[in-house]
Amino acid sequence: MTVLAISLVLVVALLHAYFLVLEMFLWTRPLGLKTFRNTAEKAELTRVLAANQGLYNGFLAVGLLWGLASGQWPVVTFFLACVVVAGIYGAWSVNRRIFYVQALPALVALAAVALRSSS
Repeated sequence: MTVLAISLVLVVALLHAYFLVLEMFLWTRPLGLKTFRNTAEKAELTRVLAANQGLYNGFLAVGLLWGLASGQWPVVTFFLACVVVAGIYGAWSVNRRIFYVQALPALVALAAVALRSSS
């Protein structure tokens, strides 16, 4: 079960590293515009906010990787819980899609981490 938990946490970390790239570097580019369904004008107006958001996603990715690398499962659990909360809030405040892209993978990883602990 530990291999599954590690794999799922890595997926969540990689997703958040990808979100960092999208929000910090590709926000006003075609892939960023398409991904976030933005117009070029809106993306330009919000690019600084998106970069800040991307930075936070990077912190989540690094926190998950740090927890895994140091074998500190409570740290991994904390950062997964942060991802879940952020995903639920994003789904509520911005777009329901965010729940499926952000919160759901973290919930699945959180379940695997919990099952790893109980085995």
